[in-house]
Amino acid sequence: MTPGHAVVSSLVLLVPGDIHQRTGGYGYDREILAGLRRLGWDVSLRTLDDSFPFPCGEARDEAVHTLAALPDGALVLADGLAFGAMADEAEREAARLRFVALVHHPLALESGLDSTAAAALFESERRALRTVRGVIVTSPATIRSLEAYGVPANRIAVVPPGTAVAPLARGSRGWHPARGGMPVELLSVASLTRRKGYDLLFHALARLSHLDWHLTAAGSPDLDPRTAKALAQQVFEAGLSSRVTFVGELDEHRLGAAYDRADVFVLATRHEGYGMAVAEAVARGIPIVSTATGAIPDLVDDDSGVIVPIDDVEALTAALETVMSDDARARLAEGARRRRGTLPTWADSVRQMVAALAAFTNHGIVQR
Repeated sequence: MTPGHAVVSSLVLLVPGDIHQRTGGYGYDREILAGLRRLGWDVSLRTLDDSFPFPCGEARDEAVHTLAALPDGALVLADGLAFGAMADEAEREAARLRFVALVHHPLALESGLDSTAAAALFESERRALRTVRGVIVTSPATIRSLEAYGVPANRIAVVPPGTAVAPLARGSRGWHPARGGMPVELLSVASLTRRKGYDLLFHALARLSHLDWHLTAAGSPDLDPRTAKALAQQVFEAGLSSRVTFVGELDEHRLGAAYDRADVFVLATRHEGYGMAVAEAVARGIPIVSTATGAIPDLVDDDSGVIVPIDDVEALTAALETVMSDDARARLAEGARRRRGTLPTWADSVRQMVAALAAFTNHGIVQR
């Protein structure tokens, strides 16, 4: 190589569907893609059909052709939402391509799957992960989830998401400083799927109808239309339609405004690989009510929020009632402001990703 000539590391990022979707997993993929490119990497994005992880026949054919078109020795960072459902394709190409799987959370752990579908996804992902050079996860909790898949610990690296620097939230009273008697503004940012636990949240809030609150539910209804419809019906039947506002998937500007108005962030999720929306709320100094899954217990301490067991409506109700108290909310907001300085940056995440890829490929990253 000519002295002074930059080394360009090459990578194929394989994702299902549109990478611009506003979910935590796709947000992670976008930030890693952009960060590697800023470091001078040659990153090629390859998209698969959005029917994964339940691909139709045409989607599988497309995946076969996409992998076959990659050059021998290509380093492929494959998003687990697709890769876990590509056991046949991965086994066919494993001798030629260098796969690294990016597992946000195992597919079989998605809430609402019947036992047959969960078993099929587990077996497919187990086989697919046998073909990889390594597995990237976003929290230590996911390492524990992968024990049943037979992935050796020395082939798993934790690369947590970063969190962008954000201004402190003003809260509802700061947003409307001239208006007194404002209800406590609750915010939940999550797609309307069963895993995100909105049904639990609505059950809890129905028990707190004597308190003055309003909830903004920001998340796409399109990933699971049946659940989204059931949640809307649940809100109607509980008499909460005037107190719960479904705003759909928000762009960056409108989401930032929703965080700025929030007095409390709540996520009743049943399972997370990390909990990026919780980190984004902490970055704005917003008190948290959430569940003990993923990295959420590490992101939120006793001074910045209340963490409750998964699927525990009683505990969730009690936590929300506590945090709606002005004194408790002020104390937790102060703790969240202190906590925000401990969050990793995306630059940190990208550096860790580079180190993990180098280790998994035995420093054999493709050079040109």
